[in-house]
Amino acid sequence: MNGLSLDLLGLQLFTGVALGALYILMAVGLSLIFGMLTVVNFAHGAFYMLGAYVGLWLMMHGANFWIALVVAPLAVAGVGLAVERVLIRPLYGRGIDYPLLLTFGLSYIIVELVRVAFGNTGYPVDTPEALQGAVDIGVGYFPLYRLFVIAATAVILAALWFFLEKTSFGLIIRAGARDPQIVRVLGVDVSRVWLIVFGLGTGIAALAGLLSAPLQGVIPEMGGPILAEAFVVVVVGGMGSLAGAAVAGLLVGIVVSMTSLFAPEMSRVAIFALMAIVLLIRPQGFFGRAGLMS
Repeated sequence: MNGLSLDLLGLQLFTGVALGALYILMAVGLSLIFGMLTVVNFAHGAFYMLGAYVGLWLMMHGANFWIALVVAPLAVAGVGLAVERVLIRPLYGRGIDYPLLLTFGLSYIIVELVRVAFGNTGYPVDTPEALQGAVDIGVGYFPLYRLFVIAATAVILAALWFFLEKTSFGLIIRAGARDPQIVRVLGVDVSRVWLIVFGLGTGIAALAGLLSAPLQGVIPEMGGPILAEAFVVVVVGGMGSLAGAAVAGLLVGIVVSMTSLFAPEMSRVAIFALMAIVLLIRPQGFFGRAGLMS
């Protein structure tokens, strides 16, 4: 503890919140897809990586970061729509293992295709000029871009909450997650809803990938580690719960950040220890429903 100050702890806490924001975006996409489709999407990390590479390709061809931030998630969401329609939809009703194995294999295919197109070498991504530098947050100077990531995540969560809670289509999504048969009886095309939800989830993952690019660069393997951590967030928060994804994402980000300050070699282990403790106390997670996986 020698040499540690309250200011340093405060800065590390904000770093954890910024990391947690990326976890939240990943976990929200996973929770949307699982909560509605009951699909454990192991290709989610690959879509995260693909979003970063599509944004990188756009910037290589003259687009600025802000244009890429809009176009890349839409492009990857389009890929997600095709994947759901062609590959995943025929597997509905065959058990949870089938789409799990399919998306696991799909993730390897996407990574290898990116390697063929861009090579194994990583690419740095410059922070947008408007977001370079640092600002005084009271406990010290904090990178402006990380504050932007936190703010962007808050806006996306608010928009997603409004969409799910205050719109008629959001009501259909929530009803379909609980009882798709009744929704079908009411004349709703549930397959179209599933298609849109899968595309939305993959688009959010792609957005998270591009937002992370200025922080860590872009490499083909970038989706693997964060996918594992995002699954921890989903399990801790509760499978299918957006509120759980938000709370657990912040908690996991802070745990990783604070652990890295005191014992860097234990920072990744700490989140799995957290998951084990939560599952021992509350097996369904903070906001999950018991029996959802059955």
